[in-house]
Order: sequence, then C-alpha cells, then structure tokens
Amino acid sequence: MLFFERDIAIDLGTMTTIIYVRGRGVRLREATLVAMDRSNGRLLRIGEEAKKMLGRTPANIVPIHPIVSGVISDYDMTARMLREFISRVTSFSLFKPRVLICVPASVTGVEERALIDAAIEAGARKVYLLETSLATAVGAGININRADGHMVIDVGSGTTEVAVVSLGGVVECESIKTAGMVFDEAIVRYVRKKHNLLIGARTAEDLKLSIGCVTPRTEVAYEEVKGRCLVTGLPRSVTISSGDMIEALEEPMSQVLEAIHLVLERTPPELVADVSQNGIILSGGGAQLWGMDRLIEERTGIATVLVDDALSCTAYGAGRMLQNLDDMNEGMINLARRKQVRL
Repeated sequence: MLFFERDIAIDLGTMTTIIYVRGRGVRLREATLVAMDRSNGRLLRIGEEAKKMLGRTPANIVPIHPIVSGVISDYDMTARMLREFISRVTSFSLFKPRVLICVPASVTGVEERALIDAAIEAGARKVYLLETSLATAVGAGININRADGHMVIDVGSGTTEVAVVSLGGVVECESIKTAGMVFDEAIVRYVRKKHNLLIGARTAEDLKLSIGCVTPRTEVAYEEVKGRCLVTGLPRSVTISSGDMIEALEEPMSQVLEAIHLVLERTPPELVADVSQNGIILSGGGAQLWGMDRLIEERTGIATVLVDDALSCTAYGAGRMLQNLDDMNEGMINLARRKQVRL
C-alpha cells in the first residue's frame, strides 16, 4: 500500500549497488560511483551516468568510489548516494523504510557504525546488517538453519568472501581484498610489462569480460586492445590472447585459492565432510570469470557450482531475509554475533 512502510535490502558493492524492495523484487541496479565538482563540492552525476564519465572528465570533476572493499571510504558521498538511490525505489510514505545492508565478514565496529549512520542520514528508519555470506547462501537456495555445512564464495569487485555457514550463522570465514578490481589491475600490469603498452582500468575490465579466463578455453580467443605506447608515447594496438589472460590472472587467483584452503583448514571436521558432500557455491560478479569454478574444483577436489544469477544472488538472498527483520537485532552485528536468523 502507498502509505505503509517498505522494507528494502541493499547489496552495497564496490562497483555495483543493487536494491531489492520487499514485494517488488530488484528495483535498482546502479554503479557505486559519484561524480563531484571539486571547485564547489556539487554532486553532478550518480551511478551509471557517473560511470560514463570515467577517464573523460576535466580536472575540476572528480569521480569518487564512496565504497571500497565493502566499507565506506567517503562518508558524505555515501550518504548522498544512498539518499538518491533510496528515493528512486520508494514512493511517498508516512514511514521511513527499514533497511537491510549486506556487509563483509571483515567489517570492523567503526565501519559498521559509519554505514548505519550513513543509511539513517539517507532516510532509513532502522538499519539492519547482514553478513554477505549468509545473504549469498540464502540467495542460492540453501536452508541455512539446518545443521549442515555449506561453503559459499562470493567474488565481488572489492572483496572475496569465503565462508562456511551452518545453523543460521557463519562458522568460519575469510575476507580478502583480492577481487574483480585486483584482477583488472593485474591485467594492466601484465600488458604494460609484456607489451610496453599502457591501458586504462575500463579497457582492462572489458578485456577481462571478453576473453578473461583462469583455465584454458576450449578455443583460444583473441582481442585487440588500444593504449599508449610507453616507448614512443603514441597510440598503439596489440592483440591479447586468452592464454595471456591465464598468465596475467595467475597471481590474484592463487590468493583466492589460498583463502579457500585457509577456511577449509580452520573448519571443524564434521562441517568439512558436509562441504565435501554439498559442494561449493560460487557467486559474485568476479566469479563469472571463465573457468574459475573448474579451477577451484580442481584444486580442492570439491564440486563447485556457479549460481545462475551470480551478480544478483546476494541481493535476492538479502531480499528473502527481509521477512525476518522482526527477529533480527537492529544495528551493529560486530557486538551481537549471536543474533537469530530464521527462514
């Protein structure tokens, strides 16, 4: 109804923000980016419109990523961005919405408090925080309340979350800052080192999406990239193969695999047996890299499945959790890890 409150869930990613409105599904999918005029502090563009300006702005216009590695890096810009996003998905109501926000397992108490304050300033009445791993597990269709261990790997743009969930909570987890953006940086470094060619982050991302892989493809793919030659300073183009991508992404992928092994080592034996039987759930935008599921399965010996909608899985899981807001603790979770989550 128009005059009743709406509950919304926010998957606040480093590169993409997805908002799920209870009863209406995913209503917003925008880039987590703002463009600001440095001369007067005025906010010019938000979301996809700001993304189009990347690398093409004059000196006085600065693109800002207000969220880095799942936590706030610029409080003021985050609050203004959230206010705009929330206003787009909520109509006039007598009540401010209750907001559920997904946070990485590595979040600190200070970071949690900043996120809560920013959401309240943006127009939320109450703020609830939920670990990304739990939301991803629910979005993948797992009954997290059972005494049955499941491993969830969420490879986003800023962080990679590896967790084992059971009985409505996170048993073991590891959060590392090796994710999609680090993959892009690795590609930039590789092209610079091998071809003496400087390319931008957006070009590296396009290259990753088109021919990026971490295991050999069935057919070798090629892509032509253009950049600035570091020898002559003039524009030049080179051809990159999918085999080059494997070499470029070897180091960051080894860090992801190391985090997976670390979590498995710390997990109780009974839950490791459950994970071995149930398999590994892989989600997140970075997880769509060709062959990542095969490589993890090869290195761990555990069946690994990429969820159908990897980019939105966490948002859908958080959306399902909206029906349990009355049973959840409001505010900080760092000081209340025993909160009850019922599905």
